[in-house]
Amino acid sequence: MKWNGFLTISNKYKFGLADVMVIFMLLSILYLTAHLGAGMQVPLSQSDQPTMSLDPHMLPYYAGRSLLRMFIAFGASLLFTFIYGRIAANNRIAEKIMIPAIDILQSVPVLGFLSATVLMFMALFPGSLLGVECASIFAIFTGQVWNMTFSFYHSLKTIPRPLNEAASIHRLGVWSRFTKLEVPFSMIGLVWNSMMSFGGGWFFLAASESISVLNQDIHLPGIGSYMAMAADQGNVKAIVYSIITMVILICLVDQLFWRPLVAWAQKFKNEQSEAGEVPKSWVYDILKRARFIRYVNHSVGTFFHDLTSKFKQTRTSIHLPKPSFLVSRIVIWIIWIIVIIFIAKYVYEAVMEIIQLSWNELLRVVVLGMQTALRVFVSTVFAVLWTVPVGVMIGMNPKLSRVAQPIVQVLASFPANMAFPLFTILYLKLGVSMNIGAIPLMMLGTQWYILFNVIAGAMAIPSDLKEAAAILRLTRLQTWMKLILPSVFPFLITGCITASGGAWNASIVSELVSWKDSTLQASGLGSFIAQATTKGDWPQIIWGIIVMCLMVVLVNRLVWRKLYAISEKKYHLE
Repeated sequence: MKWNGFLTISNKYKFGLADVMVIFMLLSILYLTAHLGAGMQVPLSQSDQPTMSLDPHMLPYYAGRSLLRMFIAFGASLLFTFIYGRIAANNRIAEKIMIPAIDILQSVPVLGFLSATVLMFMALFPGSLLGVECASIFAIFTGQVWNMTFSFYHSLKTIPRPLNEAASIHRLGVWSRFTKLEVPFSMIGLVWNSMMSFGGGWFFLAASESISVLNQDIHLPGIGSYMAMAADQGNVKAIVYSIITMVILICLVDQLFWRPLVAWAQKFKNEQSEAGEVPKSWVYDILKRARFIRYVNHSVGTFFHDLTSKFKQTRTSIHLPKPSFLVSRIVIWIIWIIVIIFIAKYVYEAVMEIIQLSWNELLRVVVLGMQTALRVFVSTVFAVLWTVPVGVMIGMNPKLSRVAQPIVQVLASFPANMAFPLFTILYLKLGVSMNIGAIPLMMLGTQWYILFNVIAGAMAIPSDLKEAAAILRLTRLQTWMKLILPSVFPFLITGCITASGGAWNASIVSELVSWKDSTLQASGLGSFIAQATTKGDWPQIIWGIIVMCLMVVLVNRLVWRKLYAISEKKYHLE
């Protein structure tokens, strides 16, 4: 039967150059994954540490190791997104707990995770580099997952009622509804937010690969640790090599992975008429022409269809007794008690660590948090000032959009902390204080969230409103005040929420930078946590993270969430 299916497909699509290219690409990916993955399991001890070299010939290998970590973290983020987002969207009780939990988790700095996760994973894999690799991947995971989860959750909450009713009429099960309605409907938003999340992972690559924690320096082979070592030694030539390598790597990932995904996701677009202009990808065109891909897709689809059918038959033939209401409530309460005990244990341990600090130290951290909060606010305002006009210009001009969007994607994906040494040299020569100089460094990694959202908001303005503005002969100022700003406002607030959270996280690497023997430090919560992490001072680490989480949640609830509610009620386009 398999060969009959293969022959049927082969009669329609001839085996050609596209198939050879696809098979060669798949074999290359498998070989590179095996080759790069083998380096993750080498022995590790105090005397046997991974060695790094600034030889440019090693950059392709280091880039491959970093890219492998990025895609493993992305796969884990995607799995977490589907599970967590679906539960939060379909269970109101869980939603009240899970969504605020994400607000808190996304505000916890990546370096705050490293101190605990490095020791945890090293204990799981003693004597192996795999433990540190897992900690690095987990740190990248925390930089990618929250934005993707919010995107998927928001898509599930906004599925149109007719589609939900159609799914109910056709009696779609959980799996069928997930694969035929929920994932397709959220696909376009998920792809674009995944690109931004992937860029967020690049930002913390250096921090996750070059780990200085608990008075121990561990440098994993990768482009991030290469950059960190070049900065420590003041090797400008190595820094330039690493930047060039990063640009090439980001362009390759964009061409070979993201562009095909964007082009493929267009078939899930929910619209009544065909779009005049659609994204194109030469890789996606090759995949569409390859008969091999069609055969694999057909075989996999048939396998899962047969597997689902057998599962349904088995489930209908086995009738398990339903537990009574009392038993169900008892089980739920037992689960809640276990969760509360688990949380209480860690809260108790955190409190016992914090009480070691004096009142002066506790208040000092709060003051440092306010200083960082001011920088976050200023960096967000400055980002809005330039991203709104530029984003509207790109979003409302299709010709400019085709040229500018790929450039913006590359700039957004480039890890901003790789440019920090250049800014550090500039600050040292000009005598700029880091209390002010940290603001541009925060903006480098967070302004793109606002820009992408503004572009999306400008593209979403209906054509009939644009035509109405032209018919009414509105001036440029009137067009901005009556049409553009109200239409873009909800997207702008969403971008500001994400950028603000990213700026808090970026403060860890923005308020404390170094070049050779010179170190520039801003007075703030970010530099405080970075120094405490390096020293392994657990009371300071825990209290610093708690203060940062509380401030982020407080600002979100008092400022951004209220502005978002106003945008939903007053400026929502239907």
